[in-house]
Amino acid sequence: MAELCTVTLGGKGSSFSSSTISAVAASLAHVRIDTSALDRLSASSSSATPSLKHTIAIPSFLSLSETRAFLLVLLNKLLLTSSSSIRADLLFLISESLNSNLNTFRFENLQVTEDELLVLNNASSALLGVSAILDHQSAALTSFSDVAAALSCEASKADVTAFNLMDSGDGHTSKEEVGVASDMRVLLNGSKLVGKEKIGSVAKVPKIHGTLREQVKSVHLKMRVELNSGFKLAEIQAGSDGTEQSVSTVLLSLAAALRELGECSFLRAKNNLESISSDDLKSSIEEMFGKECPTDGSLGSGFNAALGLVFEKDYVRFAHEVNVLLGSVWKIVAWEVVTAFAVLEGTELNGKFQGVQGNAENSKADKKKKKVVLGKGTSLILPLIKDALQSKREAAVQKSGLETMVGNFLLFLDSAEPEFNGFLLKVKDIVESNESRRLPKIPKGTRDFAKEQMTIRKKAFSIIEQVFERHGATALDTPVFELRETLMGKYGEDSKLIYDLADQGGELCSLRYDLTVPFARFMAMNGLTSLKRYQIAKVYRRDNPSKGRYREFYQCDFDIAGPSEKMAPDFEVVRVLTELLDELDVGEYEIKLNHRKLLDGMMQICGVPPEKFRTICSSIDKLDKQSFEQIRKEMVRHKMLLVETADRIETYVKERGSPLALLSKLKQEGSAFLEDAGSADALNDLEVLFKALDKSKCIDKVVFDLSLARGLDYYTGVIYEAVFKGGAQVGSIAAGGRYDNLIGMFGSKQVPAVGVSLGIERVFAIMEQQQKDQNQVPRPNKTEVLVSILGNDLTLAAELAGELWDAGVKAEFLVNKRRQKHFDFAKESRIPWMVIVGEQEIKEGVVQLKNLEASNDVTIPRDQFAEQVRSRLNP
Repeated sequence: MAELCTVTLGGKGSSFSSSTISAVAASLAHVRIDTSALDRLSASSSSATPSLKHTIAIPSFLSLSETRAFLLVLLNKLLLTSSSSIRADLLFLISESLNSNLNTFRFENLQVTEDELLVLNNASSALLGVSAILDHQSAALTSFSDVAAALSCEASKADVTAFNLMDSGDGHTSKEEVGVASDMRVLLNGSKLVGKEKIGSVAKVPKIHGTLREQVKSVHLKMRVELNSGFKLAEIQAGSDGTEQSVSTVLLSLAAALRELGECSFLRAKNNLESISSDDLKSSIEEMFGKECPTDGSLGSGFNAALGLVFEKDYVRFAHEVNVLLGSVWKIVAWEVVTAFAVLEGTELNGKFQGVQGNAENSKADKKKKKVVLGKGTSLILPLIKDALQSKREAAVQKSGLETMVGNFLLFLDSAEPEFNGFLLKVKDIVESNESRRLPKIPKGTRDFAKEQMTIRKKAFSIIEQVFERHGATALDTPVFELRETLMGKYGEDSKLIYDLADQGGELCSLRYDLTVPFARFMAMNGLTSLKRYQIAKVYRRDNPSKGRYREFYQCDFDIAGPSEKMAPDFEVVRVLTELLDELDVGEYEIKLNHRKLLDGMMQICGVPPEKFRTICSSIDKLDKQSFEQIRKEMVRHKMLLVETADRIETYVKERGSPLALLSKLKQEGSAFLEDAGSADALNDLEVLFKALDKSKCIDKVVFDLSLARGLDYYTGVIYEAVFKGGAQVGSIAAGGRYDNLIGMFGSKQVPAVGVSLGIERVFAIMEQQQKDQNQVPRPNKTEVLVSILGNDLTLAAELAGELWDAGVKAEFLVNKRRQKHFDFAKESRIPWMVIVGEQEIKEGVVQLKNLEASNDVTIPRDQFAEQVRSRLNP
């Protein structure tokens, strides 16, 4: 028997865990109380006199392991309770009982103090003890069930496309579901068995197993807190402290997840039975399965029994029933492994164990059976199982037969067996090791772009550059990271989203948050006073990913800096924005427009203190995502704004409409805006702008919206934001405004500037969705000709392809003896022309030029083929 480990309680800084409790509950560990805790108790309780008699009530329905867990938690709670009346004698009594490995425990007529009685009478210890076992066992089940499902996939030759689930980076996929899919790919990577049969219980694995992982984590977090919290005697005297209710809530969700997993595993086990090739073996295992494996119906009954106990508030019995349910699920998963093993290793069961003899036909079939190629992970796991079975067989050599072998198998898969814990650790190593070739993944909020997506991006970038250059802008590029001092203080509350880089010794740097501040820094650093520039580059924000919102994304900026006619640059920038969105053909959109001075005037009119202008504007800026009631709550509760002030703000931010019409309303005699100098200037600026946009025939795309409050601190004048009005909810697709003071913040003279930034990632999302809706597949390359050499002569391919490349023709080559391979490649790549050269063409000194779109071909002389090809491509 293995030497028992020791669990020490009460040590300074020690942490009590579910795995510790499970070890003691299974009699795999002794309990020791730390000497410092005993010294403390002896000193503080020297005058404590036990004056009460008490019998510790141990619920009769608890199993031995649950009882041991209950007593260990009770012992620890006594240690954690701050009281001078907790005596070391009582702690010794409980710890010695646990170390005696008794089958029954009786603690009758104990002499206790009042504080000890309060702790002993609290039912949470029994609940927490059982819950700790559930925490530990369910965590092990997550790994065990993944192994069982992977073996079943190979046994039933299941289609495993459900495991291609990847983290989209936008926060719309479950982390645990993605984790399950990733682990299943690791276990099955390289398998030649999977991929054929569509099986519902396999397709559900990511969701069912992922949900179990989520609930197991919730239980673990709850237990980590509750197990290390001492009883507060005042709360116990007042009644329940809510522990039982809160723990039972997470256990109920765990129970539901266990039931679903068990039912799914049962279906896979049944499916495995149907796949056993030997009829005799199949019949024998089916008989044992029917007798010993819990059914999916029994899981439903067990769950309903547990559910009823929650309603009755019998929380300890409820936890016990969930533990019973877990035991049933564990047995089902174990049977799933047994049945999968019977399919994959039928020869092992038929040949090495006497008791079921396959008929002659099955024996011959087993001999002729080709060696199967399992997944990289499962091929390492199966030998572990076979070694364990071999040791079990040798330990019971006098007994053989299939029934004994299956019994040994199930015994090995029992979670209480020390060998099984070692097996699970090895499985974990296999899943996490480099040997199993875990597929890499990208960070959240980032994306890879495949060839089809890159085709869309290149097209979009080309359109954007054409629009920018049509207006006379020149290109600029700046470093992807800036000095931290350059970026700080420019983005208001959004400064917390800046990615800081580790100090490499010398300079503190951060990834750029946008392209505007680096542009301002460039202007100031070089002493420029006038520039019309554009920049297309990546920016980085430590934001929460969501649909259309990423942490790394491209921005396309157009800015005009320098003195100019009043509102002329503002007009041109808005005009550029309309041209961009029209030519990108993203569908219906609108440009919401406002003025920063008008916002400040509105703040003053409503009674907002000047020091709160920016923070209240930041709240208003969220109105496109939240209701005004939510914004009101934020302004009043968190930003300490008066309720009546918030009400006045509501009347103004509801104003939106046609630019010229709403402007006329705001400029009417008696308007509060006209009484404020800044607001009056803003209205005059907007009048000039709206008239220019009207003459340029693009004002119909603009909406004057007083709720628009761009959050960045550097805006000083007109602000605008473009939003998509179609079905794809991607939020803002472009934004910008005037920032007259930003360049001057870098120590140079003030240079007025205005610009717009297009959030191209969201435009891409719209364009990709449009292509999907129209069933369009973009052509990822521009190859015009495929040079097809029917043979293995690379030198000929190099010669012919080289002539085409020299002639400026976009061409690829393929050297392969199989003619169909060339046509398949051309079709897949959507290449319109082929130059085909085989033995006959070489003999005759010609090439065959085939037009795949028109389905016709022509034979042309070898020495003229490059010229002939070019003339046909450019008639």
